[in-house]
Amino acid sequence: MYAIVEIAGQQFRVEKDKKLFVHRLETAEGESVEFDKVLLTDNEGTIAIGTPVVEGAKVKAKVLEHLKGEKVIVFKKKRRKGYKKKNGHRQYLTQIQIEEIIG
Repeated sequence: MYAIVEIAGQQFRVEKDKKLFVHRLETAEGESVEFDKVLLTDNEGTIAIGTPVVEGAKVKAKVLEHLKGEKVIVFKKKRRKGYKKKNGHRQYLTQIQIEEIIG
């Protein structure tokens, strides 16, 4: 069984016991969180597509840790003008583990 869920503005394909990185959530480490925006569920070939969400479907997950992602380098240059800008950042992420898919 899998589901497609919208978490923090992004869509993810989730399955039971799957770990994934999402944008930083406000939930503390070790706590559970529920996601109600389930867009699609598949239960051994029985597909339910939401308009826009599937009624009564939820995904429960556990927050494992908060961390920072890989460094992303942003480099801008305009040729023959002497303009170069180098910048970078690290995205704040949360690692979650899917515990249960309801619906």
